[in-house]
Amino acid sequence: MTVLAIESVEKALEPGRTIAGLDLGTKTIGLAVSDRGLSFANPRPVIRRAKFTIDAQALLAALKAENAGAVVIGLPVNMDGSEGPRVQATRAFVRNMEKLTDLPFVYWDERLSTVAAERALIGMDVSRQKRADRIDSAAAAFILQGALDRLNALRREEDADQE
Repeated sequence: MTVLAIESVEKALEPGRTIAGLDLGTKTIGLAVSDRGLSFANPRPVIRRAKFTIDAQALLAALKAENAGAVVIGLPVNMDGSEGPRVQATRAFVRNMEKLTDLPFVYWDERLSTVAAERALIGMDVSRQKRADRIDSAAAAFILQGALDRLNALRREEDADQE
């Protein structure tokens, strides 16, 4: 497994594969998956965290079921751009996953993703209880959508350069 920059993902992705998005929390792992056209992020049920080996097995099973060819994982950078303990925990999670899968990972700045996800759920009039259950997957979808939007912008730039 490799950690890639977003610019390298599409070349590394086999045709027909999806991209997964992760929001790594202390109690849950939010999961979202792209469509095959790599345009839209769709939230999936959260994975309840137990211990790493159990979490990894559940995550790998979900990634296989979704035909994921790459994973975008939110990097919880502080608002001032510094990296704290949560960033270190995320990087450690990816290093541990390296031993279990060949899927490439992409770090994606997730600042304000949970805030944006919560606002979207409130805007859809989702109750407080249901928001608590859905927030991590909604945040994962927000993270993944940002990466997909970047991939689409890169495609448009490449197309314009070829014309």
